[in-house]
Amino acid sequence: MVINFKKSYKFAVKSASYITLFSSGVLLAFNYFLLKSNLWFVFVFAFIIFVFAFFVLQYRVERFIYRRVKKIYDDVSLLENASFRNQPITTDMATLTREVQKFARDKKLEIETLKIREEYRREFLGNVSHELKTPLFTVQGYLLTLLDGAMDDKNIRKKYLQRAEKGVERLIYIVKDLDMITKLETGDLNLELSEFNIVEVVQNVFELLEMRASKKNISLTFDTNYKPIKVIADQEKIQQVITNLVMNSIKYGKQGGTTEVSIEDLVNNKIIVRITDNGEGIEKQHIPRLFERFYRVDKSGARSEGGSGLGLAIVKHIIEGHDEKIYVESQYGIGSEFSFTLEKTK
Repeated sequence: MVINFKKSYKFAVKSASYITLFSSGVLLAFNYFLLKSNLWFVFVFAFIIFVFAFFVLQYRVERFIYRRVKKIYDDVSLLENASFRNQPITTDMATLTREVQKFARDKKLEIETLKIREEYRREFLGNVSHELKTPLFTVQGYLLTLLDGAMDDKNIRKKYLQRAEKGVERLIYIVKDLDMITKLETGDLNLELSEFNIVEVVQNVFELLEMRASKKNISLTFDTNYKPIKVIADQEKIQQVITNLVMNSIKYGKQGGTTEVSIEDLVNNKIIVRITDNGEGIEKQHIPRLFERFYRVDKSGARSEGGSGLGLAIVKHIIEGHDEKIYVESQYGIGSEFSFTLEKTK
């Protein structure tokens, strides 16, 4: 470590002043009561005492205290804190104390951040392995059964192969979502902004999910009297956002329920798209974590409905990639509303 010594004279000056005042006082009293000598002698004596005391004390500080302080700096520098290591070494105790306290706070914050990241990493790896092993074991089970040659019936073999294919499709679905969210988080997925009609996009999504909704007798509601509303965004990504939100609404909706999409004007050339349902709703403790990767409110039921567990995380990244906001409001047992903003064309 390159040593830059920042001297501090405060201790030596104060200590020398105290010694000088005491010595001069004693000498002055001695002269006044016994010798009756000239006061100039007292002043010269005081000056000599002050200079002598100052240099002796400063030498002692630099010789002994500095060596101890330097050891503290050397020990701390082993932790490779660049900002602390590059500071000049000071023998001023107040300055040193502030620097060490700041260093301790920074290190504590760094350790806490690393703990959070480590916990997040463990949870993420556990979730990924859990999501992948179910379809993998399914595919493996069907293929092993077919390889054993126990199935002579062609229809049964075909059915097993079709089920194995579904497992492979689910694996591909999960891997694609993982690839997308990784690109979104690292900023590698560029948005292709264009002008398009958001009303038409919602209608397309409803057409795609109509069959899925009909299985649970859920009504998809959208005002067909909307005039074209032009927005500036990545059309493909916004369609994916609406698709994911409507699919979630259907997935967690109740039999015979409704899912409604509405579009409202906001200030500053903004619109807000709302997806509202009267399904299960979400308990308050789950809402802050809804947009985390693989986080599921219903740990068992959600997997039976399919999905990668990444849908809401992808939605959040896409909307934030447009510099827009996404909101969620929900009451358990009553329903939920997800909404996001978009910029209208001027």
